[in-house]
Amino acid sequence: MATGIKRFPIGIQTFEEIIKGGYLYIDKTGYVNDIADLYKYVFLSRPRRFGKSLLSSTFHCYFEGRKGLFDGLKASGRKTEWKKQPVFHFDMSTAKHMNEDQLIRFLGYKLDEYETVYGSVPGMDKTDVNARLEFLVKTAFEQTGEQAVIIIDEYDAPLLDVMNDKVRLQSLRQIMRNFYSPIKSLDPYLRFVFITGINKFAQLSIFSELNNLQNISMMPEYSAICGISQTEMEGNMQNEIKALADEQEISYNEALSQLKYNYDGYHFCEKSEDRSNPFSLIKALNEKRFGSYWFDTGTPTYLIERLRRNPIDETALDNMPLVPQSDFDVSPELSDNSLPMLYQTGYLTIKSYGKRMRMYPLGYPNKEVKIGFTRGLLGEYPSNTGTASGFVAHFYAAMDSQDIDMAMEKLQAYLAGIPNDLENKTEKHYQTIIYLIFSLLGFYIRTEVKSAIGRADAVCYTDNCIYVFEFKVDGSAEDALKQIDEKGYMLPYKLEDGKNLVKVGVNISSQTRTVDKWITQ
Repeated sequence: MATGIKRFPIGIQTFEEIIKGGYLYIDKTGYVNDIADLYKYVFLSRPRRFGKSLLSSTFHCYFEGRKGLFDGLKASGRKTEWKKQPVFHFDMSTAKHMNEDQLIRFLGYKLDEYETVYGSVPGMDKTDVNARLEFLVKTAFEQTGEQAVIIIDEYDAPLLDVMNDKVRLQSLRQIMRNFYSPIKSLDPYLRFVFITGINKFAQLSIFSELNNLQNISMMPEYSAICGISQTEMEGNMQNEIKALADEQEISYNEALSQLKYNYDGYHFCEKSEDRSNPFSLIKALNEKRFGSYWFDTGTPTYLIERLRRNPIDETALDNMPLVPQSDFDVSPELSDNSLPMLYQTGYLTIKSYGKRMRMYPLGYPNKEVKIGFTRGLLGEYPSNTGTASGFVAHFYAAMDSQDIDMAMEKLQAYLAGIPNDLENKTEKHYQTIIYLIFSLLGFYIRTEVKSAIGRADAVCYTDNCIYVFEFKVDGSAEDALKQIDEKGYMLPYKLEDGKNLVKVGVNISSQTRTVDKWITQ
């Protein structure tokens, strides 16, 4: 290992192991201390692989009074009394894909571990998990003289994969609600309760009885509690960034810029410094290359099913669609708006906030997310001519060499190969596919771009060219090209130095279900 390079905590989510092992750690313990002093019941929503489990583990060690682990960290200088309190920590991330019986057994197994420490009620039915939890908390208080702490990490994990199955969702949700139901009545015996998840608590109605639960997910003072800012990167990862730069044969500043472009851009309130996905950032620094690490872990199946049931306008995502603040608190099964879920799962992020209308403009946070999400969306348009990735590679080669005819021939073949049952024969359908193709290629593309008197269907940039597309369905390529001129679609790009300006008029036939003619100029 190069001099000065810290060990990366790849796959490590426990605070104790990171500290004792000398792994790279961005100090978030000041937030832990502040939250513990201010609140008793706390909820935090963040996307997957964003550090929720590490934060939960940090709270665990903090309330166990393990002062030595915090030496030199922010909490050490703020916490005045370090004492051991009973901590009941439930990691629900391993409770995925379970039926009702399996979930009850899982909860029982978690309680078994604590009953070996504090005891159990003889003869109590093992399936009475709520009664067992209540007994444990009260007994821990009696035995130690200290109020207990409950930490529930990834509370919604057992429910996400059945989000689109109302019957199973209701059944599993009732089990979870029953398990946590004693928490409110245990108030005198509790010092602190910390709950994390992807979806806001209101959306899954698990903790409806906890009307004093403080949701800190979008509070400005805690926007940086998870994720890594550029300030934190430069303060803690200079050697690691330099190693990446050396490997990629670029400058330090270029490496920093690329890390920001690929993994940064998350905002969890209307005013906050950009945050990077810590999982992707650390993976990139460890492997010394810019990859799509977050997406390599897979897109949740429940999200794919949700988008099939409640489609979005993919081409509008670059234009920051507005979402009412109230939509973030509507249960997914009751809402036909998929955008809030895309925000909570990390595929979109807050770009700003309109106070008067109480609207959030949302958009892609970074390149990794945009390209990965686009790849998944294009996969919804399979072609019997080959894979989307294979087509895109050939299409890219043609565009890159400025052979527009070859590119359009490839597009023609790809569209013709899309099964008829997936094709809706509208201009919007084809515009969407074009948008996804160019986005996946990494070109800068904008759809329905405004000029003085109209909107171009698509404008895309390559290294050498600017292409302005206009599409017609059952019209003519000549009319499409004429519209580009008449509406002045090319005018905004006349001052672009060093780039060729190319107009492309395209007609698509609903009979052949593909491009039947194109004209370039």
